[in-house]
Amino acid sequence: MAAEKFEISLKKLEDAVNKLESGELSLEDSLKVFEEGIRHSAVCSRKLTEAQKKVELLLKQKDGSFSREEFLPDNDK
Repeated sequence: MAAEKFEISLKKLEDAVNKLESGELSLEDSLKVFEEGIRHSAVCSRKLTEAQKKVELLLKQKDGSFSREEFLPDNDK
């Protein structure tokens, strides 16, 4: 799978979930759609992780200047 945009992978993941939830697929087709969904889920997860690593917070210092600090979610501090 070429480097797909996050939004495209997310849409394909949502489509896979909707197909599976419909209950209208055969077992074989369900497994294929499930595998596709897992692949798109992994792409989305990887893209979100990459984005999180790039996010920086600009923090205002007492002297009015700004400093950069890596963004870390609360559970990573």
